[in-house]
Amino acid sequence: MRVLLLNMPWSPIDLPSLALGILKRSVDERVAGATCEVLHANLEFTDWITRRTEFSAEDYEYYALSSYFLGCGDWVFSSALYDDPAWKDAEFTEVMTGKLRSSRMRMTRRLHAVVPEFVEQIARRVADLAPDVVGLTSTFQQNAAALAAARHIKRLAPRIVTVMGGANCDAEQGAAVHRNFPFVDFVVRGEGEDAFPRLLETLRDGSGADAAAGIPGLCHRRDGSSVANPMPTGPLPPAAILPPDYSGYFERLAASVARNWVEPKLVVEGARGCWWGEKHHCTFCGLNGSFMQFRSKSPDTFYQEIMDLAERHRVLDMYVVDNILDMRYLSTVLPRIIDSGYDLRMHIEIKANMRRPQLQVLADAGLIYVQPGIESLNSRVLDLMDKGVSGCQNVRMLRDAAETGLSVSWNYLHGFPGETADDYDPVIRQLPALEHLNPPVDLSARIAVERFSPYFDRPELGFTGLRPEEHYLFTYDLPEEELHDLAYVFQAPERGIGDDTVTRLNEAIAAWKKHHTDSRLTHTDLGDEIVLVSRRYSFDWRTRRLTDPFSVAVFRLLDQPHSPAALHRKATADPAFADRAPQDVQALLDEWTALGVTFTDAGHYVHIAPASVNQDLLRLDHMSHLHARPASEPTDGSVATARPAPAPALP
Repeated sequence: MRVLLLNMPWSPIDLPSLALGILKRSVDERVAGATCEVLHANLEFTDWITRRTEFSAEDYEYYALSSYFLGCGDWVFSSALYDDPAWKDAEFTEVMTGKLRSSRMRMTRRLHAVVPEFVEQIARRVADLAPDVVGLTSTFQQNAAALAAARHIKRLAPRIVTVMGGANCDAEQGAAVHRNFPFVDFVVRGEGEDAFPRLLETLRDGSGADAAAGIPGLCHRRDGSSVANPMPTGPLPPAAILPPDYSGYFERLAASVARNWVEPKLVVEGARGCWWGEKHHCTFCGLNGSFMQFRSKSPDTFYQEIMDLAERHRVLDMYVVDNILDMRYLSTVLPRIIDSGYDLRMHIEIKANMRRPQLQVLADAGLIYVQPGIESLNSRVLDLMDKGVSGCQNVRMLRDAAETGLSVSWNYLHGFPGETADDYDPVIRQLPALEHLNPPVDLSARIAVERFSPYFDRPELGFTGLRPEEHYLFTYDLPEEELHDLAYVFQAPERGIGDDTVTRLNEAIAAWKKHHTDSRLTHTDLGDEIVLVSRRYSFDWRTRRLTDPFSVAVFRLLDQPHSPAALHRKATADPAFADRAPQDVQALLDEWTALGVTFTDAGHYVHIAPASVNQDLLRLDHMSHLHARPASEPTDGSVATARPAPAPALP
């Protein structure tokens, strides 16, 4: 039996497909008499389209990722799915005018007109290879392309068995795919490394529909009608999750024009599910699909997989796809990576309440890109999300990541039922103080309602009357009730803050992004005093010295979020400060917040000055200004200013 796995656009070109890598290994190791190869049609497309248009790496990223909620990538391939280069062009143009800039509109419509030729070419290549089974993966904006390929392959070679799977085929979505597109013979719903080999064995042995009926989650046909087997009752155990086989990807990339666009990365997987989501499912998150249960590979297994992949492919950049880090790995896998001598550079998702020593372990192990799921800096809004962190904890994460050398990727979201402008106004006022820390990757975005999220499943949380997002209507020729099962993203009435607050929030974020590169705020603890150095657009002070012992003690406590009452209780536990009153603490907090040294939210405060990364140089800077100290110090003796000559205004 010959099996061909097909990775259509818009799968990322800088990453091999983890899903197909796992399936290739599962076929090779578990299906007797079968051989399996992967056709990287996403790279084939890159070479094909660059010979015909002024197509760039930025364009590919746009259709693969950036335009996901607009559906542009899927609409591009709808013309090939329906054999019509002008498929719903008028509807697309009407809806997207004003949402897309003119150059992007022109490129999208041009791609839409020409991709049927590419899909036909790929289908002929597959037919010439004459596999027994073609497996197509579908994730994000890959659905229309995968369906189009299946249709053309089936037309050219009806004997080839077509199988689809992936995130777009989970639960109801997979059943809808199978029901509505008869050229897809089977749909594997859920985790495929068990179901797909079992399906191949039934096909090899000629077992027929009765055997197919015993495979959980599988969609098949009986007497011409679509049948969806019940979903599996539980997820695969971690020992059953195979490492991927990326044979052929790096060789194909090296021969593609895409080699000049990207730095390839390995994709590794240590865990599935989300241990936080098992207890508190974030209200807007649908990422884990049918199986939220967290399970992770043994530390030895995961470490060995990382090392084997790095050694085999000679690639040190790695993308860890786990939705959340298994905290055991901090004391097991990561120390071994540190000791390995490999200069790995890794990206991983973490929980935002991790402490500085834990972040330092990540940094030392090469996990220099982290996605902590911050989403907001206001505790009340975070409570509406059921995130399990506070605004001050999220700001602390940004501060400690800057101190440990981690680059933070995060999004600011709004539009949660129950939020108000009062939740955002204090944050907006304080954003200029944070410009030295990593800004969001983009402007604030209104949340989308995703399948599998609590907002989708529980209308009492605030969203009712959900309809498939508009782009599904001009991508597929299906009635709305079928689109409802096929879709992942849904239209919903706007909730939460209004346009005025959104505008002010995004203006503040835009300024943050503009000024970030030139901004700085650090502190150096010299024992009997703390020196603060600031270079930020909205603050004209440059150097501040905390010399009063009580101020130094309070500042050190603000390494972690505290309420004023807790600060006073802890600080006055020292007999030297027993006579200090609560108002003394509040006066310091008010002053430091005005200076942009502390961030406050929900009655708590945290300082936002990372420790200086080069304390020797900062000490020299501090010493050079000692003789410039003003003759008179502030009356409370807590903060003295040693001002150099005024710095030129920032542009």
